[in-house]
Amino acid sequence: MSTASETTTRKPNGARVHVQRFGTFLSNMVMPNIPAFIAWGFITALFIATGWLQSTNWAISGILGGFGDQAKIGWEGAATVLAQDPSGHTFNQYVGLVGPMITYLLPLLIANTGGRMVYGVRGGVVGSIATMGVIVGSNIPMFIGAMIMGPLGAYVIKQVDRIWDGKIKAGFEMLVNNFSAGIAGMLLSIGAFFGIAPIVEWLSSVLGGAVNWLVSLHLLPLASILIEPGKVLFLNNAINHGVLTPLGIEQAQQTGKSILFLLEANPGPGLGILAAYSFFGLGVARASAPGAIIIQFFGGIHEIYFPYVLMKPILIIGAIAGGMTGVAINAAFQTGLRAPASPGSIIAVLLQTPGPSLVGVVLSVIGAAAVSFIVCSVILRASRKRDLAAGNAGDMTAAVAATQANKGKESSVLQSLVNEGEHDTGDAQGDATSRLVRNIVFACDAGMGSSAMGASVLRNKIKKAGIDGVTVTNQAISNLDGTADLVITQRELTDRAKGQSPASQHVSVDNFMNSPRYDEVVDLVKAQQNTPEDANR
Repeated sequence: MSTASETTTRKPNGARVHVQRFGTFLSNMVMPNIPAFIAWGFITALFIATGWLQSTNWAISGILGGFGDQAKIGWEGAATVLAQDPSGHTFNQYVGLVGPMITYLLPLLIANTGGRMVYGVRGGVVGSIATMGVIVGSNIPMFIGAMIMGPLGAYVIKQVDRIWDGKIKAGFEMLVNNFSAGIAGMLLSIGAFFGIAPIVEWLSSVLGGAVNWLVSLHLLPLASILIEPGKVLFLNNAINHGVLTPLGIEQAQQTGKSILFLLEANPGPGLGILAAYSFFGLGVARASAPGAIIIQFFGGIHEIYFPYVLMKPILIIGAIAGGMTGVAINAAFQTGLRAPASPGSIIAVLLQTPGPSLVGVVLSVIGAAAVSFIVCSVILRASRKRDLAAGNAGDMTAAVAATQANKGKESSVLQSLVNEGEHDTGDAQGDATSRLVRNIVFACDAGMGSSAMGASVLRNKIKKAGIDGVTVTNQAISNLDGTADLVITQRELTDRAKGQSPASQHVSVDNFMNSPRYDEVVDLVKAQQNTPEDANR
């Protein structure tokens, strides 16, 4: 395989990179568990006292929603608690699914994920035990507490294990490991109950009070002044997943919806920017904008419009104006989502929208897109002649590079913008091809987004070539275990992948979406299958 000159992505530095890393860490705790949040949102919408099915099947709603009287419904096989109605009458009330899921399941999933990130399965177990302390020590959903105690519990047991690493006599390993984790988890849980839970509950009340203060003064749209620039600089994750999602879940539990889920997820501002480029942009930016609209609006990948802003930073005014408009409309209509919309696709947004909020949410997206489009169109039109005279038709390559520098890593979605207007020239470098290729792995930082797209592209090419017996999967670089025959990574991550899986063949590409190296990989595999004895020499 051919070798191309190595390209590098400028690394961010200073305080911003620390905020990015913190936001990424929070995101990695929350994002894998988004399906659980979505499930809870649908269960809540269907079965609570004001849910969709309450009027048509009050018995099922009473059981699953956790508000029904066992004596009236008559179902004996479900868990109940002793409750009291406003008149003072006590009765056995069904526990249901809604309350236990938000109180126990969701925080424990987050804690387990955070613990695993720090110290594998063992860290996840101890982190979950510790989190039970903050859960039962508070009267609110303890998502912030889970984000603290999950990683903290894992870190503590990691340090404890180092104390007697290599000092345990043979045959006593399981005894020591199990009891040390159990005792550490117990102590952390008790400490969290008395120490961490009150602090987190106070912090949540302060943050919630601040949000309510902004809403009461009709100032919530001002949040867009921070959120929209933060999105372009990838500084929004710490705010979105660290503050807005926990507060939004708490609001949704009380009212069935929360406007906080829409502060960052509204796809309207990005749609307006891309639409303005589609009509009034120049060069590659104008040619690629319509395709970017599909990815951003329907796919929910907002990062696709960030380079368009970075090409002309003054367009951030349009993003802020659009964001403020969307928030203002949602506040006026008192709308919100049942659960987080992730990714921020119009499809995900609408699926999480309660019926009474549907009109307001749709208008917020339309309004945000319209205002963003108008402001950005005026800016692009005003600078069009000047840009043409200066020969500045929009340097998409430089803008993509700047966006990747802000993000701290390359992105196949962003790189595809460049490749729509430019031919991809020699962007791979590979190792020796002496190993028979049966297992191909696409690896990236998280092992979810860009690597999944690359794996899908190559999987289709291999299928069309009529090749059998070859698996193509995607995973995080940290999970590479050396069993892959061929590992494909973005160029800047190849060295990490080699260190994680040194026995594998490695191919590095500039983007996962449409690299010509995929055809070379297909040819290699086909040639090896035709002459397997040669491939194993």
